[in-house]
Amino acid sequence: MPDTARTALISNDIVVLGLIAATLGLVFWTSAQQTGFWKKFYTFVPALLLCYFIPGIYNTVGLVDGNNTKLYNPVASRVLLPAALVLLTLTIDLKGVLKLGPKLLIMYAVSSLSVAFGAIVAFVVMRAVHPETVAGDTWGGMAALAGSWIGGGANMLAMKEIFQVDATTFGQFAVVDVGVGYVWMAALIFLASRAQAIDARSGADVSGIEELKQRIEHFRAQHERVASLTDLAMIVGIAFGVVGLAHAIAGPLSAWFGANVSWARTVSLHEPFFWVVAVSTFAGLGLSFTRARQLEGAGASKIGSLLLYFLIACIGLQMDILALLDKPWLFALGIIWIAVHIAILWGVGRLLKVPLFYFAIGSQSNIGGPASAPVVASAFHPSLAPVGALLGTLGYATGTGLAYLVGITLRSIAGDTPA
Repeated sequence: MPDTARTALISNDIVVLGLIAATLGLVFWTSAQQTGFWKKFYTFVPALLLCYFIPGIYNTVGLVDGNNTKLYNPVASRVLLPAALVLLTLTIDLKGVLKLGPKLLIMYAVSSLSVAFGAIVAFVVMRAVHPETVAGDTWGGMAALAGSWIGGGANMLAMKEIFQVDATTFGQFAVVDVGVGYVWMAALIFLASRAQAIDARSGADVSGIEELKQRIEHFRAQHERVASLTDLAMIVGIAFGVVGLAHAIAGPLSAWFGANVSWARTVSLHEPFFWVVAVSTFAGLGLSFTRARQLEGAGASKIGSLLLYFLIACIGLQMDILALLDKPWLFALGIIWIAVHIAILWGVGRLLKVPLFYFAIGSQSNIGGPASAPVVASAFHPSLAPVGALLGTLGYATGTGLAYLVGITLRSIAGDTPA
């Protein structure tokens, strides 16, 4: 993997922030053109995809060092993400979300189980095709990746500690996580722009989604106004005020659960980030039942969406497009794994005739988690982003348990014995 830490041309995070902001501005300016080359270009390439891939190119060529910048953690993931969740859930129509029905939860559950099953299939197949790839403690690295792909980073680290995964192996699977997982996210964003045509061919019932969109748009039209300075101050105050409160609560809560609740680590209640996401999401939901929801008319969700675009650009900064060339067989392992997940989820989706959105958010709420599920959801429609946030948060509760089962199963198949 290229050592960008020593060769990055830009190492100042403030300069990188300016570069990201200018890149987003350029992407949205060109995507707004109604004639000429850009009009045709964005017919095939979603703007959101470029917001992800262009920063990835910056990191790959050594212009910036995405692995050592603080823009993603703590700025984007710990500040901008929860602020976006507050603003996007602030405007949500919870009754409309509930009307989406049980099929969405079924797709989420199938997604989690298919990731677990895919790990076992990929291990067995790769042992037959290229045994060296799954030799040693590869099974432990796969257990850690299962934690990430079912839950999130906290679950991945939990598996590292539980199975005492070697740092080198863990780092290799962290690269697979980014390389395979984020490329799949990019594919989902691309498919989102073609959701209407895909759903029409599959005969999916999209009435619930369309009704939710219309209810959100109707509410927005009723309260839309030119935002005043007071409106903007209220939007920013609520968003970052809740974020500050969430971080203040997260530390003591996670410490208390970790020390006093025996099963807390099983569902990641000892992780502060879990509580940051949970408090931000549920605070926004609570505010959606108050007059604060009227801030949607002043552009609350648009500001929330903008924060998500910064987040997705910062996620892209971590991607090294060439990194997996050093471990091509691990890359193949990851592809087999996620292909099994996709095939099972697609099959169940066809059987239930669910909309593409259910398939995409069921997958991304596992593979990507709460940091990127709202981004994929918003690619379908901004009003759907909170659905991604809610499902993404569920992964924290299920990721550790399922990943542990994956780990002990793979350890048994590998013939390894616990120390």
